[in-house]
Amino acid sequence: MIEIENVKKSFDGQEILKGISSVFEDGKCNLIIGKSGSGKTVLVKCIIGLFEPEAGHIFYDGRDLTEMNFKEKKKIRNEIGMLFQGNALFTSLSVEENVRFPLDMFTDQTLAEKKERVNFCLSRVNLEGVNDKYPSEISGGMMKRVGIARAIVLNPKYLFCDEPNSGLDPRTAIVIDQLIREITQEYQMTTIVNTHDMNSVMGIGDHVVYLHEGHNHWEGSNKEILNTKNKELYDFIFASDFLKKLKEQTD
Repeated sequence: MIEIENVKKSFDGQEILKGISSVFEDGKCNLIIGKSGSGKTVLVKCIIGLFEPEAGHIFYDGRDLTEMNFKEKKKIRNEIGMLFQGNALFTSLSVEENVRFPLDMFTDQTLAEKKERVNFCLSRVNLEGVNDKYPSEISGGMMKRVGIARAIVLNPKYLFCDEPNSGLDPRTAIVIDQLIREITQEYQMTTIVNTHDMNSVMGIGDHVVYLHEGHNHWEGSNKEILNTKNKELYDFIFASDFLKKLKEQTD
C-alpha cells in the first residue's frame, strides 16, 4: 500500500500540487487522471522519489519516503517496477537483453538464472520466442509488453505505468490494460497508472483519483464515476461522445 498525505510541490514559485492525499491499495489498479497540467506526472515523480515535495509525506507500507536517506530510498526504488510512456527500450539491445537489464544492474544472479527469469516474464506477457529480436523488429504493442516484462522482472511490490496506452490502437490498448490488471491481481502489487484514457478508466479503474488544478478533486471507483456530481470531473469524462452515449443508455 502507498499512502500520500498533504503532498505539495512548486516550481519557480508556481504551486503545482496543493496538498494531495490518497491511499493506493495492494492488488488494485489505482489510476490518476486529469487534464494536461493538472499535476499527474509531478505527483507520480514525487511518489517514486524523482521530485522532493516541499511538504507532506509518502508512505510505502508504512515507510516514510520523505524521511529516508539515500540508501533507504534506493532500497524502496529496488521494489518499484516502471513502465515508461515511450517504452524506453534500448534499441541496440535484443528483447532478452532489455528485459534482463535490471537483473544485470541490481542482482548477482548467474546468467542461467537471469535467462530463466527473463523467459518466465516474457511468457507471462505472451511473448515467447522473441528473445533475439530487436525493438525495431516488433510492433508497438509487443514493445509495450516487453516494457511490462522488464518492469516485473525484479518481482516488484509496486508498479507504476505512465500513459501505458499512448500510441496504441484501441484493440491493443485493451490487451495492455487487461495484462496490467492480471499482473496486479496475480502478484498483489500496488499499481499506479497515470493516464488520460477514459477507456482504461472504465476497464481497469478499481480506484481513480482525479486531479484538477493541483487538488485531489474527486476519487472513487470506475463504477461510481459515471454518476459523478462533480462538475469539473463530469466535463472531463464526458468530453468523449462515446461516453456521453454510454451515459444516456445507462440513465
